[in-house]
This record gives sequence, structure tokens and C-alpha cells, in this order.
Amino acid sequence: MSEQLLTYVLYIAGGLFAVILIAFLIISKKNNTKEAKQLRQLKEGTKRRSFSTDILYQKLYLNYIKIPFLKRYVLKLRRRLEIINIEDEYVTRKQTASVITKALFIIIPFTIMIILVTKHNTLLMGILLIFELFLIETVMDGMVDKIDNKLLKQQIDFFAEIRHAYHEYNMVEEAIYETAQNNELEISRQAERIYEILISDFPEDELEKYYDVAPNSYLKEFAGISYLTKEFGDRKVDRASLYLKNLNNITQELQLEILKRDKLDYVFQSLSVISAIPILFIEPVKSWAVSQFSFTDSFYSGKGGLIVQMLLIVVTFICYVLTRKLKDNGGNKASKNTDNPFQAKLYKINFVKKLVKLFMPKAGTPDYRKVIKLMKDSASHSKIEWLYINKLLAAVCTFVVVIFVSLQMHRIAKEYVYEQPTSDYNVLGDMSESDKTKAMKKTQQDNEILNQLNKKQNVTKDTVRLEVKYSTYYKEADDQQIETATDRIFQKYQTVHSEYIQWFEVLIACVLAAIGYMAPNMLLKFQLKMRQLEMEDEVMQFQTIILMLMKIERVNVEMILEWLERYSNIFKEPISKCLNNYESGAWEALEELKEDVAYVPLIRIIESLQAAVEKIPIADAFDELDTERAYYQERRKESNERLIAKKGRIGKAIGFAPMVILFVGYLIVPLVVIGLTSMMSSFSSMSTMM
Repeated sequence: MSEQLLTYVLYIAGGLFAVILIAFLIISKKNNTKEAKQLRQLKEGTKRRSFSTDILYQKLYLNYIKIPFLKRYVLKLRRRLEIINIEDEYVTRKQTASVITKALFIIIPFTIMIILVTKHNTLLMGILLIFELFLIETVMDGMVDKIDNKLLKQQIDFFAEIRHAYHEYNMVEEAIYETAQNNELEISRQAERIYEILISDFPEDELEKYYDVAPNSYLKEFAGISYLTKEFGDRKVDRASLYLKNLNNITQELQLEILKRDKLDYVFQSLSVISAIPILFIEPVKSWAVSQFSFTDSFYSGKGGLIVQMLLIVVTFICYVLTRKLKDNGGNKASKNTDNPFQAKLYKINFVKKLVKLFMPKAGTPDYRKVIKLMKDSASHSKIEWLYINKLLAAVCTFVVVIFVSLQMHRIAKEYVYEQPTSDYNVLGDMSESDKTKAMKKTQQDNEILNQLNKKQNVTKDTVRLEVKYSTYYKEADDQQIETATDRIFQKYQTVHSEYIQWFEVLIACVLAAIGYMAPNMLLKFQLKMRQLEMEDEVMQFQTIILMLMKIERVNVEMILEWLERYSNIFKEPISKCLNNYESGAWEALEELKEDVAYVPLIRIIESLQAAVEKIPIADAFDELDTERAYYQERRKESNERLIAKKGRIGKAIGFAPMVILFVGYLIVPLVVIGLTSMMSSFSSMSTMM
């Protein structure tokens, strides 16, 4: 019976297998038809992948924007990326989340390293973690600069393709539209926006809006020249299209800018890190020095070590900020949040407002005009009230920090007396375990005697001698041992009772607070100096703009001034003033502009504009720009080389200053000075014994 059942099961299984095989062959045949293949392709095209970085970054963005600490950086990044992406929300969120994520992958290990290195020094750990906030901005700025530079490099290819498309269509807007369809995403967005401006009903209004949000001046120039060509038509100059010649001028300027940025990035690629990294080596240097030369422990664990540490941190912070300012390559920057920063919130408080007005010069006074001029010349987007809030905050914070550090110094000095092993100097190496045990035992004995002395008043050396003589530890000691112990303990007692805030420390805090009060002004002056280094570069850019405009029909001096104002940075304020006064008298307004700028190469341009106002056509007034174009190009390259070399020299001097202080001021000088002092003390003891 069981054999028959097994036979039936085998037959049934064989039949099912045959049915499945036949069904498989039929289904396979149907799936190989053309219609089935098309359906599979459509399905694959709409099928959602199991993992997508785009979706991941969108989700991360939504989480980052909810975190209070990260929200500030997210919004700051958005303001810069929105300019590049023409407010494309999806791409802006993706790039913002990508930059924040990469920055966190760098900063989190850095934070862990700081905590591990400085775990025994809470004060230093706190300062380094605060300083790390500035490093986050550097990392993110570097990543956004890469995106900005990528757009610049895309513009080179874009302008080259525009030339070919313009030859084919002979229409500016059609050439831009056609080229936009075949280029990379970033530049395509900008091209499509310019195309929409050119075909709009009110192109001038739309163009003005675009000028406010364009990522760089070269796209502004391209949009402006394209509009003028569409509006007034193209013409032949020296048997070549004026529009294409102008496009070539913009391309040459763009190539020079890319080379300049690449060289600046190369020169400064590690200076920011070099200026900031020494503070991470404070604890390792201290540990190495103490382990190899134990006599330096009194310096590193005492007030001297803390003073040098604070000096190194302050110098590092200053050098780091100056290096960042120096490296600034003029790329697209986020528009400053001037609507409601923390200074504006503080200024709304009546007490703060009254206090600021006490220090701020009154409107209309020479001091007030001097401060306003400094802020404008240094391209500060702040208000004078906010500047003085920064000055007062810097002064108060400096005073509080100095007093706090002084208190810490006194606490450390007292702790050193009570906690450090009591022994003579060892010139090299460290104490053995038995020596450490004996030294700590002697420290505990001294501490007990000190505790007894702290209960008494008017303690003298004789009081200490009696306390030592009648203590249980010195019952069998001779006079020499008692005298040695008395000198040592009396010195410790004096140290403990002299460690409190002194009047001169308060005076030092006031002096440093005054320096902190002046620091925002000094930073503005530094920015002004850096801007002055780039004056020649800006004037040469003015020459290129005039060269593009002077042969376009219907262009006048006022229009040239409008273009110069639009692309100016250093000379924006005086040119704007000239434009405002232009209606009341062109010659007089230009004459006043000459007095305001006081820069000879720009004065020559202004004199040519004056000649074009009344005497000769614009093309004749600036004919040397066209004939000497090659010379100006070479001069521009030479100017950029000098600028980069000068910035590089200043940057290296500033960037390496913290490293020099670390190794010279924190390691070599203490070793030499304390070593010589120790040797002199040892020789003196030996001569006394002899």
C-alpha cells in the first residue's frame, strides 16, 4: 500500500513539473514580444530606486533646519546657493544638505580629537570648542567657493558655444536659448533666466532685478551686453561682430579671474589650517616637555604656562580671522542678514541704546563722518550703531575673560602648592616611582603644617619654624633640615596667601578691554588695506567695460557711469554720488568724483569721460583702450601676479605666527630659561655645601 502511494505521489509531482515547465515556456515567449519589452522599459523608468542620495539629502535638510545650532549655518548657506541656483528650491536644499553633511564629517572627528587631547584641561577644551565654530564656517565657505568656481569654468565653454550659435542664428536671444539646452545644469539655469529677460515685455526692469541676484559680474556683463545688442542691434567693427568682440573681452576677463582664484587657492590652501592647528598641540607639547624635562612642570602647571596658552589662543584667533580676510577671492558672498541680527535686537533694549549713544559720536560731527567713511571704504554692510555694539561687547568680553583667566591663574598657583610633588629639580628625565612617592609624602606633610598655619594670624618665619620643629615629622630632624623645611613651607605659605586679584591685574584687564574696544575698527582698517591692494585690478576691469560700451551706438557718459557703478566694489560709493549729482551738471559731478577717488589711473578715466561729455565722441576719448588692448591685458596679468605674491607674503607671515609662538614661546624659551635657572641653583647649592 505504501509503495502504491509513493508511486502516485511521484506521478503527481512529475505532472505538476510538466505543467510548470509548459507555463514557463509560454510566459517566456510572451515576454519576449516587442510590446512586453516596451512595458518593462516604461516600468523601469518609473520604478523608484531603493536608495537615492537626492532623497536622502532632502530628508537631511528637513532635519538640519529643525536643529537650532545647525539652522544658522543652513540659512547662511541657502543665501549663497540660492544665487547660484536661481532660487531652485530642490537643488538648493540638496546642495545645502550636502555641504552641511560633509562639514559634519570633518568637524565631528575634529571635536572628538580636541576632547581626547584636552580632557585634562577643561579651560583649554572649552576655548577650542568655541574656536571650532569659526572652523565650521571656513569648511563650508570652501565648499561653496568650489561650486562658485565650477560655475565660472562652465561659463568659458558656454561663451564659446554662444559664438557658434550666434553665427548660425544671428539673433542674441535664440543663440542663448539654443546654447542653454546643451550645457551643464548650473550655467543652463543662468542662461535660461537671461533668455527670459530678453524676451519679456519689460526687459529693462527684469534686467535690473537680475543684476541684484547674478552670481558674478561676468554674467551681469553678458546679460547687459546681450540686452544692448538686442535693443540697438549689432554692428561690424574691423569686419567683426561687435557683440562677439565684447563676448571675447568678457571671456578674457573671466579667464584671468579663474587663474587668479586658482593661484590664490593654491597659495592659501593650507594657511588657514596652519594658523589654527597649533592650539591642538598645546597639551601634547606640554606632556612631552614635562616627561622629558621634569623641571619644566613648575612652568607648565603654573601661571606662566597658562599665560602663554592664552596668548597663543588669542594670536591664533586673530591670525585665523586675518588669513580668511586675506584669502577672500571676491567670489559670490551671501547677502548679509541686515534685517534683524543680534546687534539690532540688543539695540532695541533701552539701557543698551543709551549706553551705545554715550560712546557713539553724534551725527554730523567729524568723528561720525570719519567712522561712516571707514565703514563704506571697507565695504561693511553693518550700521554704525551695530559697530559700536560690537566694540562694547568686545571690550566687556575681553575684560571678563582677562579677570577670569587671572582668577584661574591664582587657583592654579594654589593647587600647584598643595598637589605637586615636593622635590628638587631634575635636569633630565622624570622622577622614578619611589622618588614620586617620597615627594608626595613630603607634600602631604607640608600641607598639614600649612593647614595649621592658615588658622593663625600674622604668621612669620619664626612661627613657621616653631610649627615645623614641634610637628611629628621633624622630631628627630637636625637644625639644617628644620631650616630647609621652614624656608620651603614659608615660601609656600606666602604663595598661597598672595594669590588673589591684584590692582595691576585689573589695570591690565582695562588696557586689554580698551584694545578689544578698538578691535572692530582695526579689522575694518585691515579690510580697507586689502581692498586698496585690489584697486588697480578694479580700474582695469573698468577699462574692459568701457571698451565694450564705447562702440555701441546711443551709449553716453551717464550709461557708462551706471555700468561702472554696477560692477564696482572699491569705488562704488564715489561713483554713486557722481551719478546722483549728474543731472545738476555732468562736468561738475565728474570733477567732484576726481576729488573723491584720489587714485591716478581712475582719474585718467574720469578725465576721458569729461572730454566725452562736451568735446569729442566716447570712442575717440577712449581710443587708446582699443589700440593698446594687448598691453593692458599683459599689465592685468602682471598686476594679478603682484597682488597674489603680496597677499602670499602677508598670509605666510600671519599664518605661521601661531606655530612660531608654540615652538619658540611655549617650548624652547621655557626649556632654556628654566634649565639655566635650575643649573645656576644647583651650582649655588654645591658651592654652599663646599
